[in-house]
Amino acid sequence: MNKKITKILSYNAIFTPNEQKGFNVSFPDFPGCVTFGKSFEDAKKYAKEALELWIEELNQFFSFNNKTIRNPPIRIFKN
Repeated sequence: MNKKITKILSYNAIFTPNEQKGFNVSFPDFPGCVTFGKSFEDAKKYAKEALELWIEELNQFFSFNNKTIRNPPIRIFKN
């Protein structure tokens, strides 16, 4: 299976075709942040949502230590 790689700002999103003819998505910079979609377009949409929520949760966690992770608007670029 061929993998598609998309870059979301400075965060890479790896789109891997799955057996159900959809795409699994993972983010190397954020282990455990994963999602999937039944089409590539759905996978891109869900990837954006998953990353936004992941960063939001990290910011809440780190706010206890007075640290913040940059949370810019997320844009998806297809290679």
